[in-house]
Amino acid sequence: MQDRSEEDNPLFTESELVANNAAEYYLQYNDVVDINLSTTSPELNEIFGIAAGNQTSSTSMMQGAQNGGDVFFINGYTLDENGMVELPLLGEIKLLGLTTKQAQALIESELKAYVNKEDFFVRVRLGGVRFSALGEFNKNGNYTILQNRISIFQAIAHAGDLTTTAKRDQLVLMRQYPEGTKTFRIDLTDERLIASEFYFIRPNDMLYAEPMKIRELGTGVNFVQTFQLAVTTLSAVLLVLNAIK
Repeated sequence: MQDRSEEDNPLFTESELVANNAAEYYLQYNDVVDINLSTTSPELNEIFGIAAGNQTSSTSMMQGAQNGGDVFFINGYTLDENGMVELPLLGEIKLLGLTTKQAQALIESELKAYVNKEDFFVRVRLGGVRFSALGEFNKNGNYTILQNRISIFQAIAHAGDLTTTAKRDQLVLMRQYPEGTKTFRIDLTDERLIASEFYFIRPNDMLYAEPMKIRELGTGVNFVQTFQLAVTTLSAVLLVLNAIK
């Protein structure tokens, strides 16, 4: 280790603190929500499917997570094309356009017709974040991350990072809204991304990484491969010319 001057060579540098713009998420079609209902009544618990106990459910969810399965898709509730979910005893309830807290309050209001407020518990949360990664990713595919919120960089990491020929300043993001789908082009190298609404991805987002021109022209993914390809091509041309002579 060397003794260096702090003024000439600081140990570290830091940027200004940037506040995250984590907007409230409103439930969309095809979202999967985890709805947990429990009461003090054994009869109602049996109707809600809690008779087997939470341990069995937790064990199956942990096993599914370890195997890479979408456990909430099996154990959760999917919003149908009308934004509805069907719950035991309560029937169909429309959750489209609600936050998870609003959905919880709505279910609680419906449950009050059967149980006193102090005798039941309701929890609603997103069944993980689902997204797709296509194009210049090292591992294309559909992913489910069992968290309530992930950044766009975490999503890219789950997809094996971008390839060396991906356009990092023009990542395409397709995002669903109640009225339809919008497409955005995002510059991953711009610090303003952290404070934008695109820093955290949302359920059902699709990421598409376009290739740079070097990939479109069919050249190598790096300088060495491109140089080897050029030498091979030049050698082939020289052989043809010699054969003609």
